[in-house]
Amino acid sequence: MNAETKFQKDIKDAIKDRFPDSIILKQNNGPQGIPDLFIINNNKWVALECKDAKDAKHQPNQDYYVDKLNKMSYAAFIFPENKTEVLNEVFKALEP
Repeated sequence: MNAETKFQKDIKDAIKDRFPDSIILKQNNGPQGIPDLFIINNNKWVALECKDAKDAKHQPNQDYYVDKLNKMSYAAFIFPENKTEVLNEVFKALEP
């Protein structure tokens, strides 16, 4: 398991611990640049692009989609250096 995959699993586990009934979707074949994870809890959702480091390369269109989705609900790049801050934002956005 590479570092980004492990980090992504840690993020999914943290969200499931807080919101066990949430649905977490892993983006596999949507438009290029769509964030890795979509988390749905009741009628709220967030999108996260997981990176294994703050300075990890962004693929084309990732910044565009994170910005666009953040204007609709909540979306962010998440990496070990901002994990606590972003998870707090995610938890706040998903609260019923």
